[in-house]
Amino acid sequence: MLWIISCLALVASTLGCGVPTTKPQISGYNRIVNGENAVSGSWPWQVSLQDTTGFHFCGGSLLNQYWVVTAAHCRVTPSRHLVVIGEHDRASNAEPLQVKNIAKAITHPYYNSQNFNNDVTLLKLSSPAQMTNRVSPVCLASTNVAAGTRCVTTGWGKTAYTSSPYILQQTALPILSQAQCMQYWGQNRITDAMICAGASGVSSCQGDSGGPLVCESAGVWYQVGIVSWGTSNCNVRTPAVYARVSYLRGWIDQTVAMN
Repeated sequence: MLWIISCLALVASTLGCGVPTTKPQISGYNRIVNGENAVSGSWPWQVSLQDTTGFHFCGGSLLNQYWVVTAAHCRVTPSRHLVVIGEHDRASNAEPLQVKNIAKAITHPYYNSQNFNNDVTLLKLSSPAQMTNRVSPVCLASTNVAAGTRCVTTGWGKTAYTSSPYILQQTALPILSQAQCMQYWGQNRITDAMICAGASGVSSCQGDSGGPLVCESAGVWYQVGIVSWGTSNCNVRTPAVYARVSYLRGWIDQTVAMN
């Protein structure tokens, strides 16, 4: 099993995904609500989805120079929204940002807006992102992650102190088993296309939607979840729910290949 993981990591690093130039610094793999400031450039796949006034409404992840993955419930409209790449401090005018128009937004055909099942949308950029030491793609998970694994979610969503922080926030939180998740949310609400994390004193919140939940293996970061839904008050004792990337991976790969 370890051999398979290290081979996957080798493949990923040669493909150039999931390996930040700037190594993330995560306190205590720390106790975003109850998150901390990320180091600039340490999550190079994180993007900000904004309207034309510069208002940040959702996150996303860079998959390659043309594609970004986000949540379907973010309701991205190509003519009204932009992808901002390379951002860390939204109050800074000094960062080398790449602001991209969106050529098309493709939502999963079986996305259900009632229960957020299959909560994934792919965004094709109008022009390619330039890869730099601050901008590079994430790897996508193709297998499930064991419950108890500590992973990291990032975003500019609501914190305990502000509705939208300027600095990118990060927080480490454990993956839950489907059974644990169903204990919190009920058997009927959690589907195979969902994965839970948290209930540990931290939580994703409004504005983090569409952003990544990533886990590390042999120095390579794999996206296992897309911030999807949770409690309306971002209760840090209740797990947040993410779209499960390994379950949606076939549709993601096929859609990118065909478009």
